[in-house]
Amino acid sequence: MVGVQAMDWLKETPSLFELVESGKLPPVDDRVPEDVQVAQLRQDQVPGEHGGEMRLLMGKQKDIRQIVIYGYARLVGFTPELELKPDILKRVDIVENRIFTLHLRKGHKWSDGHPFTSEDFRYYWEDIANNPELSKGGPNKQLIVDGELPSVEFPDPYTIRYSWSNPNPYFLPALAGARPLYIYKPAHYLRQFHARYQTEEKLAEMVQESGKRNWAGIHVNKDRPYKATNPDLPTLQPWVNTTYPPSDRFIFKRNPYYHRVDQNGRQLPYIDSIAINIASSKLVPAKTGANESDLQARYLRMDNYTFLKSSSKRNNFDVRLWQTAKGAHIALYPNLNTNDKVYRELMRDVRFRHALSLAIHRHEINQVVYFGLVQESNNTVLEEDVFFKPEYKTAWIEFDLKHANQLLDELGLTERDDRGVRLLSDGRPLEILIQTAGESTEQTDVLELISDSWLKAGIKLYSIPSTREVFRNRIFSGDAMMSIWSGLENAIPTAENSPSELAPTSKYQYQWPKWGAYYESSGKSGEPPDLAAAQQLVDLHEQWMHAYTHEERESIWHQMLAIHRDYMFTIGIVNHVPHPVVVSNYLLNVPQTGFYDISPGAYFGIYKPDTFWFDEARR
Repeated sequence: MVGVQAMDWLKETPSLFELVESGKLPPVDDRVPEDVQVAQLRQDQVPGEHGGEMRLLMGKQKDIRQIVIYGYARLVGFTPELELKPDILKRVDIVENRIFTLHLRKGHKWSDGHPFTSEDFRYYWEDIANNPELSKGGPNKQLIVDGELPSVEFPDPYTIRYSWSNPNPYFLPALAGARPLYIYKPAHYLRQFHARYQTEEKLAEMVQESGKRNWAGIHVNKDRPYKATNPDLPTLQPWVNTTYPPSDRFIFKRNPYYHRVDQNGRQLPYIDSIAINIASSKLVPAKTGANESDLQARYLRMDNYTFLKSSSKRNNFDVRLWQTAKGAHIALYPNLNTNDKVYRELMRDVRFRHALSLAIHRHEINQVVYFGLVQESNNTVLEEDVFFKPEYKTAWIEFDLKHANQLLDELGLTERDDRGVRLLSDGRPLEILIQTAGESTEQTDVLELISDSWLKAGIKLYSIPSTREVFRNRIFSGDAMMSIWSGLENAIPTAENSPSELAPTSKYQYQWPKWGAYYESSGKSGEPPDLAAAQQLVDLHEQWMHAYTHEERESIWHQMLAIHRDYMFTIGIVNHVPHPVVVSNYLLNVPQTGFYDISPGAYFGIYKPDTFWFDEARR
């Protein structure tokens, strides 16, 4: 995307003609930034026309945040090629990956027409991030490097500078996230709810009316840019929510001050509005097949594909198969922090994890559950990724019962009960309870097939379904010995993406939740890693954080991927599972193929839905 200075080529949006003519809205050349961003369409796209309303289906009210994800207007954003480029920002100057000077576009405005300037960044930093009543834990951890807060400067209305003593490789990717790090806020709107700028009397009146405990509660409730629950909150996104919750139908209308235009001078987005109808998530596939959505992927699965395909000709839509970007569609997570000492020692022995993997008949799972359409793989980066090596995908995944049994014998698990189930050192049968969140019959089907092949190696499998909350609590507490979940969230990373998923850095890593909690809490909870390979991953992650060059970061990624290849901390089953994407035949510029995942693609976001448009029949 590029910027231009001349404004006489801009075309007014038809749906805004009346507002412009009545003087309620400035003409387009006064609404867009002076250095307006011109969208460079992909080769498979064509310049569009304004108009139309796009229908979407969501399973619950909080899903309206998907429009903020799909809209994907960010300070910097990922391109479809996964390069980071300025978006809302005019440009970013970077020194040693530790000094970031952000340059705004002159004349850029919030959705209510108020100027967007460095004051909005100052308000966030001084009045929110460093205000203990609004940010009890202080600034976001992605802004803290080795315990050091950044130096933040505002040299002029269009310049902001964040500086650290050491590199902060998290900074720009966090700004580009599907759920971004917001380092700017509409100061002109939020000041009315802030104790520094509002009278005590007025604040007391607002507190009484709102039912909140104090002014901070009001401020937090009004300031929800990601959740999009406050239609009064100005935004920089392509569409603005106009419906107050609760509701079963939400309308998002075009942002008249949006910063992008196409090469023909038409202000984006092309589509005037988005209507979100709330329905039971279980009904979304059926409603999609009945032509109640123009662009639908959420709540659809591969087992809906046949039904959707059969409905497509009758209801004039296309069913496309996009790629998911997870390292494994399904993976097993041996809990190396399980409370049971005997099982904990087993789980931590790499020979046991290798044996579990070798005793899984992935080819059978592929054929029976996925009709042979997916790839049998470890939980690792995908073939499309720059880091991919065949051995990352294939190590220890061949179905080899002889080798699996040999490894289990080496572990001393030679005695069996009358069922043929091996006995542990304390005489108990080797019975592995796998926790599931109870959300997928697909997982159940996979576990049944694994159960059959594991039994041939003398291992009995039981699946324990529960709610997601109970599922997680059992893992966090150490009560779970193993769980089933999806794999790496971002399996198409570059050297600039954090390898934190590969090291114990979060309690939500189900293979080592207590080690992850220890890192996450800076040692206040959890346990320090006491396995050499896990500690090595922590050390490499720290080295990546302090690396100055691309080459250093690239080398660290490969070292961490190689450790996972050898130690198999998670047991991937399959990946490259297609995801059905339903697209109305009236809706143009939606890619035929793409990646559908929250990270790094923001689902549809990196393909710029503001450039999708309806043909004349729907406009």
